[in-house]
Amino acid sequence: MTQHVYDDYFFDEPAYNTHDGGYVPLEVADAPESQLAIPPLLKPDKETDTDAWYTLEAQKGETQILPGAKTKTWGYNAPLLGTTLAFEVGKHIHVTLKNSLDELTTFHWHGLSVSGPYVDGGCHAPVYPGESKQIDFTLDQPAATTWLHAHPCPSTAEQVWHGLAAMVLVRDQHEASLPLPRTYGVDDIPLVLQDRRFHENNQWDYHADYDPDGVQGPTAMINGTVNPVFDVTTQKLRLRILDGANRREWRLHFSDDLEFTQIASDSSLLPEPVHFTHLMLTCAERAEIIVDFKNYKEGDTVTLFSDDVPIVKFRIHAFKPDNSVLPDHLIDIHAPKVLPTTPVRKIVMSGMDEQVAIDGKKFNMQRIDATQPIGLAQYWDVTNTNTMHGGMVHPFHVHGTQFLVISRNGGAPYPNEHGYKDTVGVNPGETVRLLVRFDLPGVYMYHCHIIEHEDGGMMAQIQTYDPNKPMPKYRLMDMETLTQAFAKERGVDPDTMWMAGMDSYKKMGMKM
Repeated sequence: MTQHVYDDYFFDEPAYNTHDGGYVPLEVADAPESQLAIPPLLKPDKETDTDAWYTLEAQKGETQILPGAKTKTWGYNAPLLGTTLAFEVGKHIHVTLKNSLDELTTFHWHGLSVSGPYVDGGCHAPVYPGESKQIDFTLDQPAATTWLHAHPCPSTAEQVWHGLAAMVLVRDQHEASLPLPRTYGVDDIPLVLQDRRFHENNQWDYHADYDPDGVQGPTAMINGTVNPVFDVTTQKLRLRILDGANRREWRLHFSDDLEFTQIASDSSLLPEPVHFTHLMLTCAERAEIIVDFKNYKEGDTVTLFSDDVPIVKFRIHAFKPDNSVLPDHLIDIHAPKVLPTTPVRKIVMSGMDEQVAIDGKKFNMQRIDATQPIGLAQYWDVTNTNTMHGGMVHPFHVHGTQFLVISRNGGAPYPNEHGYKDTVGVNPGETVRLLVRFDLPGVYMYHCHIIEHEDGGMMAQIQTYDPNKPMPKYRLMDMETLTQAFAKERGVDPDTMWMAGMDSYKKMGMKM
């Protein structure tokens, strides 16, 4: 049977970020080509058959990104971005979170099913400068490409922009049984897609670049590398692609319209492989794709583009033939049953610039906006009320769980949305129905993942609970405590301190 190959980006073209008033087009940097940086795997401090211990340090550094002066950057166990973590499902994980920065931060496990709010690492789990905290968890979820990033609202966007983002791979026995490339750094390659503007002496200036609809820069930075080249030594590559940008959508295609196969999205393998020549990712989405270079020879170059700008070059070297066949079925997806008596949760994302909100309200750290019993499956109807002309795609993310995309405006989801996800792009004027279930009690955020939007108030939080136990109370961060801490650490007056997300509140005459 002839397989269908999709050659469009699916999302509504009038809503692409290319139509934003503040859109910053990508440009090829005036810099030499460099070997694509591959973040090393973080080795555990200690490991047994049942447990593994890690130390994760948020730190400052300097990175040679462009010729000339090094750029001041932040990272996890690295000067920029971070070492890649790999966790086995079922193993008990112990992590020491160490903050060697000059200001508080948090460690958010984006895509992991861990308890909230403290382990999940949203704004209620600060680690102050010079301090360490201990967390532990055991994962019970499918194999996936997830990630770690800072989340100290309303300075999440600025800290991610400084470089606090790293890949987190979840591995399980089922994924290991499939004939997939999995030699990390050789044929299993992470690609963290970001963009930056370089100012004087090759430095980043978040304040100068700030845009309430999302900060963008003209220079593509892939795994922290500008103008990267990867040397291909195997016939097939597995690319784990993360849209790690604050705002930018990535519309990806290869030279020669080379066909590739998506095998996984955010939170699991796809039930069946989906074949593409073009793929669009919104902020925080992930895609695992298989690229087969069988029709290329040593000395050839294949280029990955975003829109019409080259972002990675793949130099083909001699390789052994690979006759492995990808199965027609990759994973069984078992949708939890929704009881007919369970109401549909309605969520509305509205506004742009400083007016962004969820359900007509801006985020308040002390307010619980919704509750849901653990183990209960519920439909969430997520609506983007932006108009098509002048509107934008809002990527909607839920902490602490993986959901299923049931429909778009009552029709079918996109062909690559049939696995588990934690982030989904919602077009202007569209309602996306999700099937959501939480398995662990806690407080979790849900928000737009244009990071300046979440900092600006397009965020809410839900408390999940065991219906057979009393509802617990959690100690939640408040804006006064957070502001005083940042002001002290930065050595400024709290009344004059600039935090990007607070501009949206002040201009709307509101407080967080």
